Amino acid sequence: MNNVRRIFQETNSVAEFSSKYFNYLSEIFQKIDNNVIQEMVEIILKAREDERNVFFIGNGGSAATASHFANDIAVGTRTSGKPFRVMSLTDNNAVMTAIGNDFGYEELFSKQLEAYLKDGDVVVAISASGNSPNVLKAIDYANKRSCKTIGITGFEGGELGKISSVNLHVPSVKGEYGPVEDLHMIFDHIIGNYLMLHCEQNEK
Repeated sequence: MNNVRRIFQETNSVAEFSSKYFNYLSEIFQKIDNNVIQEMVEIILKAREDERNVFFIGNGGSAATASHFANDIAVGTRTSGKPFRVMSLTDNNAVMTAIGNDFGYEELFSKQLEAYLKDGDVVVAISASGNSPNVLKAIDYANKRSCKTIGITGFEGGELGKISSVNLHVPSVKGEYGPVEDLHMIFDHIIGNYLMLHCEQNEK
């Protein structure tokens, strides 16, 4: 059974539901491999040092997380030296609707990467299921261009977890989007804050 549904059935108030929901998130936290977070940070720092681009992609709630990641790393780090060349490919409505209309939704990110991606860049794909066709097509394209690819997944990891160079995974019940997306956003704030403080410390 979906754990969030079970928590709801076991509680009699919003306060009790929220308390048990927080406890459940805490249980998931204990299963996260923090070494993978470190690996992702190291890849982004290397991209900055080498003046490579980092692209974030995702659908739905993951699209919002991709935008948030790009904002927090490109702008939120407040770097005075080398910038983080980070952008989300989920933000240009004209481009996305043109590609969707002219080529099909599965080409949404790969067509943009064809225009922007250079060998050695980084592509970060966010997908709870790890099985979104447009995300997989983009990662496959990036892999063929000798780029570093990072999957941020949930559920069982899906195909994205298998084909990415690095997979930052939230183990959870299939279909349980809320807790997965909660932790994906927390990854954003952990990584964004670390990069900001790292740059602040090393640019004094």
